[in-house]
Amino acid sequence: MIVTIDGPAGSGKSTAARGLAARLGFDYLDTGAMFRAVGLALRGAADADAVLAVIHLEMPPGRVLLDGRDVTDDIRTPEASQAASRVAVVPAVRRFLAAEQRRIADGRNIVCEGRDQGTAVFPDAACKFYLTADPHARAERRHRELVAKGEAVALADVLAQQRERDARDAGRADAPMRPADDAVLVDTTGLTVDAVVARLEEVVRRCATARR
Repeated sequence: MIVTIDGPAGSGKSTAARGLAARLGFDYLDTGAMFRAVGLALRGAADADAVLAVIHLEMPPGRVLLDGRDVTDDIRTPEASQAASRVAVVPAVRRFLAAEQRRIADGRNIVCEGRDQGTAVFPDAACKFYLTADPHARAERRHRELVAKGEAVALADVLAQQRERDARDAGRADAPMRPADDAVLVDTTGLTVDAVVARLEEVVRRCATARR
């Protein structure tokens, strides 16, 4: 059974996806980590298509392997984040990763989170969600995460970057960020993580019962 969770940065989808997967006993697919890994692989590459033709990704629990090398820590740097943002708008990269995500999810009970999981990658997923939140609440969450990591960044800068990312993700021609027509919309503003996960779990269990 495939469950998709889409939404903009700061909506809480990654935390919710991990929590939901744990409660359900499902696997969890961090598609953002996959974009970061490909961003690293393509850094300085003159021919992106040639690199994409030979790289291999694996996503064992809690880790990211790029061509057999563990890059779990490498992809959590600001540089990797910037690289992911650059390659995310490249249609060839999106097609490559969509195919990889389908391959990895095939035959598994899995929660997949991203920005186009329920619309482009898994349009036939059993259960779909789209998480959102007030823009200022989203920026504050991201700001707290960055400060906790020791990064000196102003909230105003985080909010500005968020606006740019939202516009880029929603405006791209290939698989733009939007709710799937059959997605359950969840506004996480003011909700605790437990409350969000409980809401998602309730819906998924109803979906699973209806499929039997």
